[in-house]
Amino acid sequence: MLATAESCTGGYIASLISSVPGSGSCLDVGFVTYSPTGKAGFLGVRETTMERFGLTSEEVAREMSEGALRQEACCADVAVSNTGVADAAPGGPPPGTQCFGWSYKLRSGDFMTFSETKVFDGDRNDVRRAAALYALSRVEHYFNSLRSVQRTNGGKHVREQ
Repeated sequence: MLATAESCTGGYIASLISSVPGSGSCLDVGFVTYSPTGKAGFLGVRETTMERFGLTSEEVAREMSEGALRQEACCADVAVSNTGVADAAPGGPPPGTQCFGWSYKLRSGDFMTFSETKVFDGDRNDVRRAAALYALSRVEHYFNSLRSVQRTNGGKHVREQ
């Protein structure tokens, strides 16, 4: 089962999944937490993380995906998150910057979380669509990486370059 925790994509990831017949068997919940208060209140993203690293950061994306899996009513064992900017923001990251988190609940109850930052071209909606498609395209990749990552580094967070 999959959960989504979305900011910039505004539910686009969950929408893409739900457009497929039979998706109810794999989509559990979707959170759209656009504001800092939403990220903190619904997903447990720490204010210190947002202040230190900024809303468009892998650190926030990781806490979003893990926060979705921590929700009491969430039955998912995989969560995908996205936070970023689609347009130019004064003093912020370049337009199209998107940060992602993919969290997997392990049998032990711990999480293994992967993260990436990508920059997409295009207008606002081009960026949102590309980010949503990219987020989904990496679920299988990271799932297939779980065993080797657990053996080699034993860590809970992995950042792709």
